[in-house]
Amino acid sequence: MIIAIDGPAGSGKSSVAKMVARRLCFQHIDTGAMYRAVAWKGQRLGIDLGDADRVAELAENLAIELIPGAEGQKILVDGQEVTSQLKSEAVGMGAALVASQSRVREILVAKQREIGKNGGVVMDGRDIGTVVFPDADKKFYLDADPRERGRRRYEELKLSHPEVDLESIIQQVRERDFEDKNREVSPLRQAADAIRVDTTHLGIEGVVEEIMREVQAQS
Repeated sequence: MIIAIDGPAGSGKSSVAKMVARRLCFQHIDTGAMYRAVAWKGQRLGIDLGDADRVAELAENLAIELIPGAEGQKILVDGQEVTSQLKSEAVGMGAALVASQSRVREILVAKQREIGKNGGVVMDGRDIGTVVFPDADKKFYLDADPRERGRRRYEELKLSHPEVDLESIIQQVRERDFEDKNREVSPLRQAADAIRVDTTHLGIEGVVEEIMREVQAQS
């Protein structure tokens, strides 16, 4: 079985996908981390992330490993563990830029399909149910009020980045929504056959239970 979970930033899709995968003994694939990995490496190398040709070349040659573990997925880029570094807002904004580039998306989508082709995966992102695996066995679209999503992101960041400001994070979430929904290539949208889950007032466990009920109903 392939389970696709899409949604905007801060909707809880990665946390939910990780827990669903653990419950099913599936592999969790956080595709957003792959775009962040490209952005992070590009920033480290001083590459202009608006240079589509150079970024595509970087994405093509970058070794991205998604390693499941008891503490969650670890991301290795060219052998270096960078999981925590990929969570910064600077990397997030860079990821939005590289994700809008058609060649980068082609390269990473191909890698995502290769990872998930044999099934037994819960894959989350912004275009899993619409582009990466349009024939996924189950599709979900998680969403929440932008202020609530911004608050979640703020709570996640403030311990390691005490300088962050809540209102600034909320504004960044709104800007990322606009970019994701209006890009020419694979814009963020709900697949016609996806089940929508509003997570604004739902805890992670509640969302996981709702998804598990749907998955088990098909099993």
